[in-house]
Parts: sequence; C-alpha cells; structure tokens
Amino acid sequence: MKSGLLVSMVAASLFCIADGANAKGCITGAAVGGAAGHVAGKHGVVGAAAGCAVGRHRANKKAKEQAAAQQQQSNAGAAGSKQ
Repeated sequence: MKSGLLVSMVAASLFCIADGANAKGCITGAAVGGAAGHVAGKHGVVGAAAGCAVGRHRANKKAKEQAAAQQQQSNAGAAGSKQ
C-alpha cells in the first residue's frame, strides 16, 4: 500500500517537473494531493495531479501579487523622488 503511494508521488513529481520553468508549487501540491487522494480512497494519482494544478495556480497568483507590490513600491519611490 505504501509502495503504491510512493510510486504515485514520484510519478506525479516527475510529470510536474518536466515543465521546469512552470513547476513552482507543483511538487509540493502533488505530494499533498497524492497523500490526500491515497487516504481518501486510493486515488493518489488523481490527487497528485489535482494538487499539482492547485499548487501551480497558487504559486502563479503569489508571483503576480509580489510583482504588483514591487511595482507599487517602485512607483511610490519614483513619485517621492520628484518632490
């Protein structure tokens, strides 16, 4: 039973890291989703795939928020130096 979970997690991780530039959040999400899917009824692969998708979505959202905050800081700094 544990070996099936391990194989599912490794397979999901390899699938997710194949797209190296966009893999942020995927590995963690796949591990959590795989474990949750396994516990919920031997659906580790489905859980890992869903976890990967959710992890990538959250990582992209966080990156956009950080970029927006950085942009606001640079705009505030530029406006302050003009005065």
